[in-house]
Parts: sequence; C-alpha cells; structure tokens
Amino acid sequence: MTQENTNGDTRSAAPSAQDRPQIPQHEVSIADLSKKILATDKQYDLSKILSAYQLAEKAHADQKRSSGEPYIIHPLAVADILLDLGMDTDTICVGLLHDVVEDTNYTLDDIRKKFGQDVAMLVDGVTKLNRIPIFDKEQQQAENVRKILLAMSHDIRVMIIKLADRIHNMRTLKFLPPEKQRRIALETMNVYAPIAHRLGIRTVKEELEDLSFYYLDSYAYSEIEHIMEIKKDEREKFIDSIKERIRKRLEKEHFAKEPIIEGRVKSIYGIYKKVYVNHKSMDEIYDKYAVRVIVSTVAECYMVLGIVHDMFRPLPNRFKDYISTPKSNMYQSLHTTVLGRESIPFEIQIRTWDMHVSAEYGIAAHWKYKEGIQGKDKMEERLAWVRKVIEAQQTSDDVEEIVRAIKNDLSPEDIVVMTPRGDSISLPVGATVIDFAYRIHTEIGHKTIGGKVDGKMVPLDYQLQTGEICEVLTSKDPNKGPNRAWLGIVKTNEAKSKIRSWFKKECREENITTGKASLEQEFKRCHINLPESEWEAFLADDLKRHNCDTLDDFYASIGYGGVMLSKIMPRLKELYVKSHGAEEEEANPVAPVVPPEAASGKDCIVLDRIDDCVFKFAQCCNPLPGDDIVGFITRGHGISVHTKNCVNYQAALKRNDPAEMARWLPVQWTNNTSTLIPTSIEVIATDRVGLVFDITKILSESHILIVHSSSRNLRNGNAIFEASVQVAGTDQLQAIIDKLRKIRGVISVERAKK
Repeated sequence: MTQENTNGDTRSAAPSAQDRPQIPQHEVSIADLSKKILATDKQYDLSKILSAYQLAEKAHADQKRSSGEPYIIHPLAVADILLDLGMDTDTICVGLLHDVVEDTNYTLDDIRKKFGQDVAMLVDGVTKLNRIPIFDKEQQQAENVRKILLAMSHDIRVMIIKLADRIHNMRTLKFLPPEKQRRIALETMNVYAPIAHRLGIRTVKEELEDLSFYYLDSYAYSEIEHIMEIKKDEREKFIDSIKERIRKRLEKEHFAKEPIIEGRVKSIYGIYKKVYVNHKSMDEIYDKYAVRVIVSTVAECYMVLGIVHDMFRPLPNRFKDYISTPKSNMYQSLHTTVLGRESIPFEIQIRTWDMHVSAEYGIAAHWKYKEGIQGKDKMEERLAWVRKVIEAQQTSDDVEEIVRAIKNDLSPEDIVVMTPRGDSISLPVGATVIDFAYRIHTEIGHKTIGGKVDGKMVPLDYQLQTGEICEVLTSKDPNKGPNRAWLGIVKTNEAKSKIRSWFKKECREENITTGKASLEQEFKRCHINLPESEWEAFLADDLKRHNCDTLDDFYASIGYGGVMLSKIMPRLKELYVKSHGAEEEEANPVAPVVPPEAASGKDCIVLDRIDDCVFKFAQCCNPLPGDDIVGFITRGHGISVHTKNCVNYQAALKRNDPAEMARWLPVQWTNNTSTLIPTSIEVIATDRVGLVFDITKILSESHILIVHSSSRNLRNGNAIFEASVQVAGTDQLQAIIDKLRKIRGVISVERAKK
C-alpha cells in the first residue's frame, strides 16, 4: 500500500509517526531554487549558482540515491536549506558541489579553476576522508570530525554546509537499511545536533534531534506524538487564549514598536528528555507550552516580565535570566513559568528581536541578518568553543578518543558556575572543581589543591551545579603539578588535554619508563612472547596510528595517557595469534590484569592456586599493597582480599572450622604499583581556623587523590577530619601520615579501620 505526495513521488505507508518530524513534501528543482533566490532581498550571484548546478548535474548524471531518485536532488535540497538559513553565494554553490570531489572524477583543482579558492576550500572542508588509509569505521568517523573542526576554525561555513547536508540525509534516511539508519542517527544525535546547539541554530538542532530520535526509539517517539496529538486542539486553543490576554494587557503600555507575541510547543525529543531521562510525567513538564514575546529593547524585556508576573502567578524557582547570564552558545532570553486561571503551567519567553534572530539562526544570522547582530564580535564569541576543542585535541594521539571527547564537550546540557568575583563559567553537566580550575586558567588547574563551593570545602571530584560559587585553592609551590588520577575525574576534554600535556612536557623520561613497564606487563598478561628487539616491527601500525615516530614516543604516550592499552591490546593479541600462533597460550598462566585506569586492583594480586578469578578488596580492612594479605573464596563473587590482621580472618582462625578454612587461600601482591587503591585516614587535631586547608594542602601537594572528605567538631574542643583517599600502597600512606602529623595542632593520624 502506498500514498502519493504532492510531487507525485511515492513512499511506503507507515504508522502515524512515519512522516514526523515534518519533512518537506516535494523535492526542490533548480527552477524552485532560482525563483526563491530572486524573491529574496539579498544580492546573490545567480549565474555562479547556476554554473555550480550545471557542473553538479553533469558530475552526478549517472548516480542514484538509495531511493532510486537522481542524485542531483540531494545537492539541490542542501542548497535550498542553506538558502533558508540566509547563507551567501559561495556557500550555496558549495551546497550544490559538496559531493562532487568525493563521489566523482572532478578534483579540487577543477573546482578552484572554475569557482575560485573560497569555494574550493569550503568543498575540501566537507569532503569525507575515505581516500586516506584507515583502520576501521570508528576511526574514519573520528578523522572526519577532526577535519571538519579544523576547517571550522578557518571558516564556520564548513559546518553550516555539513549540517544542511546532514538534515537532508536524515530526512531521507528511511531508504537505508535499519542498521545504517541507527548508526547514522546515533552519530547525528551525538555529534551534529550538539554542534548545531553550540552554534545556536535552534531550528536545525531540534530537527536533527527529532529525526534521530525517531530512528533510535520509534516507539517512544510515537507514544509522545500520540499524547501530544490527542490534546492538539485543546493546546492550540489554550495558547491562543494566553496570547490574546497578553496582547490586550501590553496594548495599555508604551513600546518603541508593537511587541510580537507567538506560541510554541516543545519538540518531541525535548519532551522525551524530561519524561524518560528525568523521570517526570507529562504533567510535570511546565515548558511544553510556551508563549514568546519579542520586543525592541532589553529594558522592555524586564518591563514585560513584571507585567506577566502581575497577570499570572509565577512558579517558585522557575525563573531564568539568560539575558544577564547568556548560555554557552550565546542564547539570551528571559524564561519564567507561570500559572493561569486554568491552573495549567506554561512558560513565557521574553527577548528582543536581535536575541530572537540569534536564537533561531545562531551563527548563521551573521549572513541572514547582518544588520540584526553585532557582526564580528558575536561571531568570535560563538567560535571560542571550537578553538578550545581543537586546542585540546592536539595532545591526544588517539583519534577515536578525540571523537568521544568532542561528543562530551559538545553536550547541549550545560551548567553555569560563578567565580567569587561574579564571573560566570559555563561547563558540561558533571564537571568538577578541577574542570572549573582549568577553565579559568591552565596554571590555576595545575596548582589546584582544593576547592570551596558556596564557602564550604569540597573534594576535588565534587560535581558542580548551576548557580554555585566555586573558589579554587592553589599551591604556592612553583613545582606543583597535576595528579595522574585527575584524568579519571575530570569531565571536560580541555582539562584532560592540559593534564596530559603537562605530563607529556614535564615527565617524558618518567612517561617512557612507566609506558614501557605497562606495555611489558600487558604483553605478559596476553601471552605475547616477543623479544624486545621485535617490538618496534610488531607495533609499527600502532606507531603510525598514534603519530609516534619512535618506540620511545609510543612508550611516552602510554605513560601520559595518550594511548589507552585497554583499547589496543585486543587487536595486538589478535595480530600476535595470527602471526605467531597460539602454541604458547597455555603456558605459564597468570591471574587476569585490568588496566590501571579501571582502578579495581586486580593487577596487584597473584593467586597461588586459582587463575582467572574476579577480585575485590574487603571493605572491613581495606588492604593496600605492602599489607600481608589472604584471600577468601566467596559464593558467586570471586575472591575477597583481606589483610591477615583483619578481624574476620582472625576470628576464622580462632574458630578453626576445616570447611571454612578451606575457603581461605594464600595470595600475594605483584611488584606492580600502578593501580591506586582506596583507603581512609582519620586526623584528630585541636580545632582551629585553616586546619582543613592545611590537611588538604598536604594531600594535594603529595599528589594524593581525595575521593571524599568530611570534618566535624568534637565535644572536647578538638576536631576530626576523615578522608577517603587513593594511594599506591602502605609506603606511600605512611609517608602521608608522617607529613600530616607535623601539622600544627594535630594530635593523631591513623589509617581508619572499619
């Protein structure tokens, strides 16, 4: 069964959600495009655009889309989207030519000769890298994103063209096999929609999110759409009544120009995030209905806010002032949620015309409404995040790690944290005190020893929240540097990059030694038995892949975290088995090892009698490397490791039950101390101002990671400070205890026992 669209094309009939989000019902022709160009009030070079179309039509003449339609419909659609965004002549030409170099015999030189350097540069920026040597699909995606970001730093139009290309591909995604639909939709949701958000192009962001969401979870999409459809008439009637009430009230006031009042409904994916991700009911989503008021000046925005708060009852804690504190993508508006006579909560957005243009078109407004935004300065602000991402990813040798970090940094959900001076810092959700420190300045990040949030001491891994005031405590020691364990704490790629960069620059010899030892250990674990003289040849592909000129460079990259052994070892193991066979697989079995970043401690233990077991450290005694230890075979949970002076082990010895004692077995530590193990310390001291600061300063300067800390006053005038920290073993812990005992007023420092 089929249904026909307005252009005579046929598409498969499907459930009600099939044609949602709304997709244009006809394909664009060159005549349509030309007519639209002539109807605009902007000056376009129509002859140049027509020449680009003619070349694209000739180049793609024998090619078809997955739908069976001529390929040229795709470049035409991309050019039409770019025209709607108000882009210039060269950008529209590239919309028509963006696949020519990639998919046909035409070269960049051909494009340059006919259309100039500007067009050629833009075409090159959006051309995929499927002609360069790659290792797998994920790396190809990573390289593509990396090149696009680099091109963006030179000309933001590259990304706008890429977004237009992705919109049309998503609109026609139903013609691809299901596995490709999901892969492309996931990439769109993780990379391209967040980029559109960062560029402030709301219309593009919401369409990409809704289209991706449909293919990733069509059931949830259809369910939300169905709920919204049921109350469509009621919703429209409600919004119209609110608009009319506000309009009549504003007519009594004096405005420079008559305010524009319009209604909006939250996007399907926006509702999904609040219903399913935040576990809210539809009735708890207060901004699914919204009325927008657009006025001429900022002063009028605040005047309208006072009026609507007089007309409707504002809900507590539901007012947001994005005018005085813009979002990270430069979005500005006043948001307030109010309750009308119908007891239905709804949101009112108040902004100026300039703010509205910027909110709808983002950076594209630079071309669409040059007179409506602040030109170059606004452009530079919007591109600041691009340069930060590019600067940060330069220190990583792993392109797959780069794309994951980029996805993380592009997260559309942000928090805004204040400095003690009142400056606002935008960070992704989950960002810590260390992320905050590095966002302020690299050196502040390096010298961080603690943090205060709203005047209270917090651990370094404390996750900041919007509206909090964060103060970073720094060391005066000029040699103070970051802790390697911070790499497992920080959220932003910027902070990770700066930490790695410090270790890469300051500790090369140490990195080489650490990296080589880690690699040797992993080789042993995976039974890769090669003489060291053959390592360079065996690792040749990985050296190239991670941009390492020598084996020492590779060791150093492992040492500072640029290369993750946990990722490359499965491939190296497979390569070794193919080239050397598995005849040595059964020889000299050893206990399994996990990478240091997992911090589970498995790689610190060798079992005397049992191989391939799961290990955990008993919380009753918190064993550390250096302690005498013993293992207990638990039921269904592997081996629980205890110290030999643990009360539970000592009690078992006294009972001397043969059946129970058979479950205790000897275990021992290996020489590896790369894994940090959690333990607790307890400091009792005379209560005084600055005590907690002095303690945390010692821990930080000793590169000890504080996982959690607390302090309280005792009745006798003393204070107790308790901290959960991560250390390499008893030697390091004892050294810390000795330092803490020297602090003024300290009475005792003990390793806490549970």
